[in-house]
Amino acid sequence: MDRALVIGASGGIGSALASELAARGADVTGLSRSGDGLDVTDPASVDRVLGALEGPFDTILVATGILAPEGDMPEKSLDAIDAKDMARTLAVNAIGPALVLRHAPRLLPRERRSVVGVLTARVGSIGDNRMGGWYSYRASKAAANQIVHGAAIEIGRKRTHAVVVALHPGTVETPFTAEYPGHRKVAPDQAAQNLLNVLERLKPENSGGFYDYAGEAIAW
Repeated sequence: MDRALVIGASGGIGSALASELAARGADVTGLSRSGDGLDVTDPASVDRVLGALEGPFDTILVATGILAPEGDMPEKSLDAIDAKDMARTLAVNAIGPALVLRHAPRLLPRERRSVVGVLTARVGSIGDNRMGGWYSYRASKAAANQIVHGAAIEIGRKRTHAVVVALHPGTVETPFTAEYPGHRKVAPDQAAQNLLNVLERLKPENSGGFYDYAGEAIAW
């Protein structure tokens, strides 16, 4: 039986991913702040919780993130940038996945295929940015993409069967996106199915890439 690890398993997408993995026969370990005291912005917390795990895991998914600090919204203009809010967004969306990925090499198998998927967002694409705004969120997701790309290179040196990618799930119907009623949204369970179907099709030569819910590559 495959083993899967879901970071952020109490969130809308994370819980759906954990459920879908279990439905596909995986032995799922789900970790979250509410359930396990995992604060991805705190190195000591990440080391404590992930350091207690024993691998290998065939699938590791990082489904943590915020649009903006609680009570705030993504910036629509440059004059709305707040240093503390930007630092918090970067801490959760970029530093958090980086701290989790520090543990990935130890938790992945060496001699068989494995996948690591980090949920980022299409708006983190510099090449796809035609509207501006959302400075902190865009920057944090672009940083996360760079971290994933670098991690894929390093992990691939010793685990040649590993696939490490950044994933855009689309706009998912969760509390995370409740303030944006005009967006076309997909249910969390459908988003989870889409993402896992993409991961099943990817090969080691795709490692380090940035893909959407349909498996299409996204410009950096």
